[in-house]
Amino acid sequence: MILFAGVDSVYGQLNRKQIRKNNKRISNFRGKKTWFGKEKRYNYVGVSVNAFNYFGDLAPLSNRASTDIAFTRPGIGVFWGHRFGPFYTLRASFTYGTIRGDDFESADPNDDDAKFRYVRNLHFRNRIKELTVVAMFDLFKNESSYISRVQWTPYVYGGLTVFHHNPQAFVPEDSGLPEAGTWVDLEPLGTEGQYADLDPTAVNAGIEPYSKFQFAIPLGIGIRYRLNQVLDLSFETGVRYTFTDYLDDVSQNYVDPGVFGDDELARLMSDLSYYPTAPVSGSERELDNPNIQEIYGNTDTFVGVDGNTYTRISGYGQEQRDNVRGNKNENDLYFVTSIKVAFIIGATFRRAKFR
Repeated sequence: MILFAGVDSVYGQLNRKQIRKNNKRISNFRGKKTWFGKEKRYNYVGVSVNAFNYFGDLAPLSNRASTDIAFTRPGIGVFWGHRFGPFYTLRASFTYGTIRGDDFESADPNDDDAKFRYVRNLHFRNRIKELTVVAMFDLFKNESSYISRVQWTPYVYGGLTVFHHNPQAFVPEDSGLPEAGTWVDLEPLGTEGQYADLDPTAVNAGIEPYSKFQFAIPLGIGIRYRLNQVLDLSFETGVRYTFTDYLDDVSQNYVDPGVFGDDELARLMSDLSYYPTAPVSGSERELDNPNIQEIYGNTDTFVGVDGNTYTRISGYGQEQRDNVRGNKNENDLYFVTSIKVAFIIGATFRRAKFR
């Protein structure tokens, strides 16, 4: 009995020491940081339906908020995302869409700030193919797994976009040119003298052709809604700040029409101000109407560098320092508004069950 009592006493002392040690461990425990664990990371893929809008030299007004809603064009996209933190997601997407602009349709000839654009009468369309990578920051913290993620999540994003663009314009059907009634690529025409042999004293001297591949900075906001354990619905809108002023093929000054030589198509598409119809809609502008003439002003007849005689509306289609075709001091930008549906994939999907 004495032996057993001694054993019990020793065991009790050891047990109390172990309990104190365990209590000390528990008191110092701050919880395991499991956010970077596999159970809380996840990937997703999805599709988007988008709306594209443009701001640049062919906007209704020079105000950055000025865009013609009537020229909103649809787009589609696919994307992949990886969530790796309680606030953070990395997303890559490919998007295709079109932007449009038209002086005749957008600018108000009775507005002193817009009639310059109306008389200029330029237009374009541009099909954008972009690859975008953005970092997304959720405004609501979510440390749970994908299954118990928050119901509503507003977020902001920013990143980098690489895109291909190709501005085109419609050749008036009654222009008499072989390309009449078709859309033509504008970059190869060099409408501001990019491919012409300009004199060193020319107003656009030194101008270079622009690349169809460009970069942009995408910035935007959105809100994401959890539909069920593996589906999210998002609405977001953002802007692409580009590094080019040629989404619309318009940036600098008019050049002398004689620099285009025998290229009648380039000569016409560089200046449509004197053309009596709007190229796309075909509606008459009535150049011989006295009231319209008050808007247009006078016409000039001059001899071009090729020795031929040309007639242009004063301030348009003729090379002078003040005869600007666009504003080279500001780059173009475009807006993308999207509805996205995301589907969660990866290892977590095998454990997911639809509700």
